Order: sequence, then structure tokens, then C-alpha cells
Amino acid sequence: MKTRVCRLYGQRELRVEEMDVAAPGPGEVLVAIGAGGICGSDLHYFQDGGFGPIRVREPIILGHEIAGTVQAVGEGVDRVFPGDRVAVNPSRPCNDCRFCREGLRQHCLNMRFFGSALRFPHEQGGFRDLLVAQDFQCERIGPRTSLAEAAVAEPFAVCLHARSRAGDLSGKSVLVTGAGPAAAHAGAAEIVVTDLQDAALAIASRMGATTTVNVAANPDLLDRYKAEKGQFDLAFECSAAAPAVHTAIECVRPQGTIVQLGVAGDLPVPVNMLVGKEINLIGSHRFDAEFGEAVRLIDSGAIDVKPIITASYPLEDALAAFEIAGDRSRAVKVQLTFAETAA
Repeated sequence: MKTRVCRLYGQRELRVEEMDVAAPGPGEVLVAIGAGGICGSDLHYFQDGGFGPIRVREPIILGHEIAGTVQAVGEGVDRVFPGDRVAVNPSRPCNDCRFCREGLRQHCLNMRFFGSALRFPHEQGGFRDLLVAQDFQCERIGPRTSLAEAAVAEPFAVCLHARSRAGDLSGKSVLVTGAGPAAAHAGAAEIVVTDLQDAALAIASRMGATTTVNVAANPDLLDRYKAEKGQFDLAFECSAAAPAVHTAIECVRPQGTIVQLGVAGDLPVPVNMLVGKEINLIGSHRFDAEFGEAVRLIDSGAIDVKPIITASYPLEDALAAFEIAGDRSRAVKVQLTFAETAA
């Protein structure tokens, strides 16, 4: 069988080309991909050739926010069946290393993650018409959920994992820098979202933010949150921009918590303020069981992710899609569509 793929050969050098795809083997599933979201890491690979120490060293098929329809299953698969519509978890932990045995599968020493340049050879991704995955990577969705919505399960799972790292949000005041995870579903009393773009902030309002602040146009609006050693109980820092990290440390109250989701290279951190206010700085990396939770919340209608899907492009227009995805004044989440329909 042949499948079209979206492969990156160098900075801003994307090609849509064909390659062979094998039939699914034991424990494997052949999925016709219908929708795939362009993630920040995809953009870093496309725009900069990588991020931090992770660099693209060979052609790589991008994409890990994907959903589609099962076309065929291999021997021994009874978890999903042909015709099932599924969100595909891009994580493939080994389930055998010490971290997997400790229940920290997101830190698997042998992790395979679709569309990642961390390892060499690179782990090829999901921007393709046909993909072979392990059966345990597939989470079924119902008929009312579109493949476009199901493809948002991966970034939503990242948010759910960050929420679990933060602890109980009930009744707390929360700052989100970089228009990242909404905390309304977890019962936060106040959610202030900052960003540089009004388009992203408008989406944040629809997703549950109580206040939004464009820090490029109105940075002074944050001054009241910096008063008296800070006002927020908790901050989710999603941008990995040095000014945003500094703002989070300024705005969080003593013994408050900052959960860092955004990734970049080395950043300057005001350690004196961090120590002086006894702030808890917590990293949050990917997800594990939260992927299944994300699918269930989207599929049940408990979380409406449709507002963040701002544009969809067919695979043959991948270059245009990446250019739009890189312009945050016009787009929040841009998706590619494939041979399967995303309707």
C-alpha cells in the first residue's frame, strides 16, 4: 500500500510525498488518519530546525496530534475493530524500564513518540494518510465527536497532566501565561490568561478565562496582581518566554506554585525572588493516563474543544498550513486533513 506523508527535510522545507505502508502485524492497527493538529514542537522543527538541544538531523514525518478510522487490525487485536473511529496516543512507552515500572511512563527510558527528533534515527510521525500504530494507542470515540475534535486529545492531555501536577485547583486564583490550559473544569475561582495576541485571548475567554490581558498592548494591567508579593495561588507557564516566566514569579503569592509547561533552551530565572517567596516551581512533561481521560472528556461533551480549532488545510497545502499556524495573530490550532474525512 502507498500513503502520502508530510516530511520535513530542512528549515521551512516541507514535502508531500508517497511511501509504502505495511499491513498491521500482531498487536498493530492500521488507521486512516482524518485530522492532525500542528503542535508547537512541529512549528519549532519547521521554523528553527528544532528546539533547545533537540535538532532535526534527518528527514522526519511530523505530527502527533492525530485521529482517524481503523482500516484493519493485526493478529490478536480485540481492543478496536475496522470502522472504529479513534484518537491515537502518540506515546509508546516500553512498559519495562524502571520508570515504567514506577508508574512514570511519560519518563520511559525507551519512549517512542510520533514525530519526535529526540532520538536518532528520528521517530516518524502521524501526518500521513495511513499509519500503523499499536492497539493500545487507540482510544475509541463516539459518532457525535468529529475526528478534528478527537485530534485535540493530545494537547488537552498535556493540560490535564499539568493540572494533576498542580494539585487541587478548587477555589484558587490561577494565572495562565501563553494562553495555555484552561482551569475552569477543575473548579478554579479566577483564571487570568495572558498572551501577546488578541486572537488567542478571545479563544481563552470562550474556554473559561475570567480575565484576559494582552501583555504586549497593556502590560500595566498585571500590576495589581504583583502587589503585596503577588496575588495568584498558582500559575501555568506555557510560553517558555523569559518575560513570562519573570511575570509568573512576580504574580504568584508566597508559597504559591508555578507549573512550567513551555519548553525552550536555557532561560534566565530571578532565583532571588523564587527563593524569597518560597515558590514551588514544578515541571510538567507530556502525559500518561491523561490521554484516555482527555478523550473521554471530549467525547462526552464535558469539554468543548471546537473553539481552539481555527483552521483546517488538506495535506497537499501543508506548507500554507504551517505558515498560518506560525502566525498567532490569525490562528490558535491549525489542523491538516487527510484522505479520511475529519467531519
